[in-house]
Amino acid sequence: MCGVEQGERGGRAVAERDVVSDRVLTVPNAISLVRLLMVPVFAVLIVAGHDGWALVVLAGSGASDWLDGVLARRLGQVSRLGQVLDPAADRLFIFVTLLGLAARGVVPWWLVAVLLAREAMLLVMLVVLARHGYGPLQVHLAGKAGTFALLYAFPLLLLAHWGGIVGDLASVLGWACAWWGVALYWFAGALYVRQAWVLVGRRGGADAGEPRTVAV
Repeated sequence: MCGVEQGERGGRAVAERDVVSDRVLTVPNAISLVRLLMVPVFAVLIVAGHDGWALVVLAGSGASDWLDGVLARRLGQVSRLGQVLDPAADRLFIFVTLLGLAARGVVPWWLVAVLLAREAMLLVMLVVLARHGYGPLQVHLAGKAGTFALLYAFPLLLLAHWGGIVGDLASVLGWACAWWGVALYWFAGALYVRQAWVLVGRRGGADAGEPRTVAV
């Protein structure tokens, strides 16, 4: 977000030359797992008021989201588990962060509602697709870009809460990333709904049931 979509790692679709494997023990998967484990750590830090360490965790999460995608492609370690684990970690981190920052008054509750509404829409869409024999949709670049924007917006907005010149600058940059993230997030959501509408319209289409990667 500056979250269900899978597949595209590091901001672009898996290239045709990349082989999706069933491996579990890979470097990118380890990075995604660490990011997932840091979710409760961030929650404790933000509730306890340790904003400095919470900021470090947020920044590290955003950087690791980019890193695991890059390593997956360069090391030839794109895996099915990674296509599930990476967006799951992104989504969970985004919403725990959102709730924590909203509870602290760093971000407004309407921002939480706007992003949750998009997730509810996609959940309904996935249920409809499943009833018609389709798997999750292919990820779109706009979805991943929106996630990146939101992941970078949160540490900036937390830094803005500290005030001063640095805080003022962080506020401007943070809200710029947040608005871009929300816009891209919903734009991607609209694309997924449109694609689902087309698929559902294919009564008994030949490609029904084919495995597809999930969208972020």
